[in-house]
Amino acid sequence: MAGEITSAGIKFCYKAESTAGTKPTGAFTEIPDVISLPAMDSAPEALECTPLSETAWKRYVLGLKDPGSSVDIEANDTTAFRTAWSTMATAAATAKAASKAMWFEIKIPGRDSFYFTGEPADLGFAGASVNSVQTIHGYIVPNVISGFAAASSAG
Repeated sequence: MAGEITSAGIKFCYKAESTAGTKPTGAFTEIPDVISLPAMDSAPEALECTPLSETAWKRYVLGLKDPGSSVDIEANDTTAFRTAWSTMATAAATAKAASKAMWFEIKIPGRDSFYFTGEPADLGFAGASVNSVQTIHGYIVPNVISGFAAASSAG
């Protein structure tokens, strides 16, 4: 084995800031029944900076990455998921009213976690099809991508 990891055991968690502008410490709360998380690794834009004197090749500098307008969290459409999402959305609204952010953690067993802040949207109806498990999509509009850091305590 060359260090590959599996998605088994990955958790999606949240916690509101205690101090505005500071990532919360301690245990984050898991949102249960999540079955799919999106990539949080887009290619940066390349910003052209070719001077008029160049005659053969354009030049570029590294620009910003774009996480997209929303992060799509897919889950089994269970009562536990809907309750947890609603609780998280209420906590996010309370934090926002106090000028604090909601932090999200993608907890990867045996690795650092991936963190970002954002605002969750209300759940809708994801559709249905014959002979399938009912799933739902929860969307979060990202504000700040913090990146990888040590995992929070159990949660």
